[in-house]
Amino acid sequence: MSSPAMRPSTLHLPQGEWATVLDCLCDHFPAIDRATWLQRMARGRVLDAAGAPLGPQHPYRVGLKVRYFREVADETPIPFEARVLWQDAHLLVADKPHFLPVMPAGEYVEQTLLARLVRLTGNAELVPIHRIDRLTAGLVLFSVEPSSRGRYQALFRQRAVEKRYEAIAPALPQLQFPHVHRSRMIEGEPFFRMQEVAGEANSETRIEVLERRGALWRYGLSPVTGRKHQLRVHLAGLGAPIVGDDFYPELHDSRGQPDDYAKPLKLLARGLRFVDPLSGQVREFESQLQLQW
Repeated sequence: MSSPAMRPSTLHLPQGEWATVLDCLCDHFPAIDRATWLQRMARGRVLDAAGAPLGPQHPYRVGLKVRYFREVADETPIPFEARVLWQDAHLLVADKPHFLPVMPAGEYVEQTLLARLVRLTGNAELVPIHRIDRLTAGLVLFSVEPSSRGRYQALFRQRAVEKRYEAIAPALPQLQFPHVHRSRMIEGEPFFRMQEVAGEANSETRIEVLERRGALWRYGLSPVTGRKHQLRVHLAGLGAPIVGDDFYPELHDSRGQPDDYAKPLKLLARGLRFVDPLSGQVREFESQLQLQW
């Protein structure tokens, strides 16, 4: 169940005809049954804006701010640990393993990088400044202190962070490297996949070859833009889908199936480099993880 150190989610109650907050929550979240909400209320896991517990009879009011803690029963443990590479008064840098989500979503709450780091540090103010996919390993930068958070978030909005990735994928002997791949990417079908279409480019990746081993090469990838699944789509579009990719170029939908830990996506967020907006110093971080051939 959710750690008490985790920050709650927030819902402003929508317009409706409900008699109680409980009635509203049951209708708003149909996947969570009434008994579960009653249990959460009994344990003080549903609160008002001031942090006071809300009970089953609390009257509904449109716009009421309700804070609740997401919980997933019988959450499957993920048997890989993250490592903290750096921490100071403003930043924490973690090295995330494959298969571990950064943020709570869907079936993952406790088994997330954020939840684990909150427990480790005791700091419920931790917030990831950027994210990488659950199946991608490597560096994730967290804000430790809310007062400086916006300064670091602005670096990513302004594309002032140099990001380096590595991937293992089929050889592309027909291309000259370094190669810059640009394309227009849009949301595809199903919604969780992206696709390249004709039109003005909105994504760009610089690709170089770091190592050649027969039919597979290790690539260095430097994304200029940060589109969802950009590196996976770009390599697949060039004819070199990343080893272990179940989404591109063809969808092999394994949702609902247990993860095959022996077949991770061979994609690693290797490096981050930026000028610290507070100190003016150059910050550079390197993942200590390695992709296995």
